[in-house]
Amino acid sequence: MLGAFAVSSLFLVFYVAHKAWRGFEHTPYHGTGLAHALYLAILFSHLSLAMTVPFLAITLVRLGLAGRIERHRRLAVVAWPIWLYVSITGIVVYLLLYPFNPSA
Repeated sequence: MLGAFAVSSLFLVFYVAHKAWRGFEHTPYHGTGLAHALYLAILFSHLSLAMTVPFLAITLVRLGLAGRIERHRRLAVVAWPIWLYVSITGIVVYLLLYPFNPSA
């Protein structure tokens, strides 16, 4: 668990550093109609849930290290599917914005 937390934290640091280095540039999605609506739905849900993941992860680590295993398990039942969804939709958003983004 601590290893997963460390790798996720490192990813977040590198992701934010990359965005800052590139001046927080905007990459538009050029799909239209239903494709654009689906992209926005995936992006919105990804961003909304991604903001909760660090708080959930820190809380889970603290509960685990404090030996409060039952509470840790109850929270992990909620946090794990959120983390999994954010991980998968992050890859989907990347694919939609870069290799599969239709021409303007």
